[in-house]
Amino acid sequence: MAFTGNYMCTSFKAEILQAVHNFATGGSTFKLALYTNSASFTAATTAYTTTNEVAASGSYTAGGGTLTKLGVTTSGTTALTDFSDLSFTTATITARGALIYNDTATGNPTVAVLDFGSDKSSTSGTFTIVFPAATATGAIIRIA
Repeated sequence: MAFTGNYMCTSFKAEILQAVHNFATGGSTFKLALYTNSASFTAATTAYTTTNEVAASGSYTAGGGTLTKLGVTTSGTTALTDFSDLSFTTATITARGALIYNDTATGNPTVAVLDFGSDKSSTSGTFTIVFPAATATGAIIRIA
């Protein structure tokens, strides 16, 4: 197993303070790329790579899909942002995990590594990434 958990990338934490990532409407463009179980990602992953990315199929192309931001909000003392669910249609895909990255910033810096826990597949169908609720304890990106 090459994926070992879900991570907010360490480089992303520093880049927030350097204003590399902008989650506001009209800000940075974030993408999600899918990977096979041969990919090796950890919290130390710093940039998007094509190595071990799943093959293009249906509406999935190299680099993945563009994420729709749900804005930046707060809940109590937690700041959070999230994305709409993302679907790839008429796709034959087997993916073990995904990488969220900033497609606007130089070098395509990473945001988060997502481990699906096991291979997930679609055969000439729809492959959907379902994001958790945009709450202080559930949002995909949250700073407490």
